[in-house]
Amino acid sequence: MQYLTKRGYALLDVASALQKSIRRGDAKLAGYIAQELVASGYVEYVWKRLLTISAEDCHGIITQEIKALHESFVLVNKGKKELKGRIFVSKAVLILAHALKSRDADHLQCLMYDQKLGITDEEIEAEIRGLDRLEKVELPEYTYDVHTRNGRIAGKTKEMFFREEQQGLSPKAPGLFDNLL
Repeated sequence: MQYLTKRGYALLDVASALQKSIRRGDAKLAGYIAQELVASGYVEYVWKRLLTISAEDCHGIITQEIKALHESFVLVNKGKKELKGRIFVSKAVLILAHALKSRDADHLQCLMYDQKLGITDEEIEAEIRGLDRLEKVELPEYTYDVHTRNGRIAGKTKEMFFREEQQGLSPKAPGLFDNLL
């Protein structure tokens, strides 16, 4: 079963596009996708992805800022029936998109210790609710990598993922593992 967002995107495709657009400093696309996920009822999933992105893709100690924005979002929504505070999601996306990028934490775990990449299908499926269809934008080609169904069908590999994602970092901080990729 494939889960879809409000505008008919495959959930795993937009999750991939969110992370990769932030990696490449494309705040506009990242913001669109984050708000698509929020509008589709996946707000907690968005926050989990943003926190993960802050650790996997960003240089420095940015995770605490994203956590503080999430706490602010929760506070604004306390006792509300209708979702408020989407501005906190937007602010988190902008901070992450404009932050210096480094994949050192992910490379340390994956390259040095050969850990499993990313979030499991079961964790994603646990976050899924409701579907609806509206207009949508074309997802960029970099969305489809070894972590997506379409990417695997196209023959994408982990080696290609490491190389392409490292090249796509923007802005980029020098990394400990740059010479390996």
